[in-house]
Amino acid sequence: MKFKYILFGFITLALLAGCAKPPIAEMDSAREAVFRAENDEAAVIYGGSSLARARDSLRRMQVEADSKRYDAAKTHAAEAIAAADRAITEGKTGLARAKSESESLLTGLRPAIEETERNINGARYSLLNLDYAQMNNEVAKAYETTEQAEVDQAMGRYQAAMEKGRDVRASLGTINQQIADAVPRKKS
Repeated sequence: MKFKYILFGFITLALLAGCAKPPIAEMDSAREAVFRAENDEAAVIYGGSSLARARDSLRRMQVEADSKRYDAAKTHAAEAIAAADRAITEGKTGLARAKSESESLLTGLRPAIEETERNINGARYSLLNLDYAQMNNEVAKAYETTEQAEVDQAMGRYQAAMEKGRDVRASLGTINQQIADAVPRKKS
């Protein structure tokens, strides 16, 4: 008699295991979440590592579903959704930070260029031996690059704006260092 119950229990478990259904709704939600993150430019740029985790969880979800391990597939679907949502959040945060940083950088460029022009004029007045034509060309290029950076900023291309702004800063630093190096040193 006990044997019948045990046999009946195994048959029931086998039937239940064979009748388990894939978590279709959860898998669809995971695919949609990853799709949203992949199509969010800020998430792609600033939330790349979380987006990669979401894609990996989505891949593992599909492997588990194909292997009929539906509980594991459901777990990976939840992980994919969480990682995709995190990528979108990181994207928004990163975009706001990049906007703020680029605004701050660009705000100081024109005054820095003007200061460099004053330094060049002071060096010329002091008759320092420098290539003023080259320095003036570099200043003109700095103004042009600053204008391009401001256009990038206005178009929401904050990374490009920052790269251009850093290039201008570096160029101005080089000019100012050349002027400083040309100033004769007083002997003690």
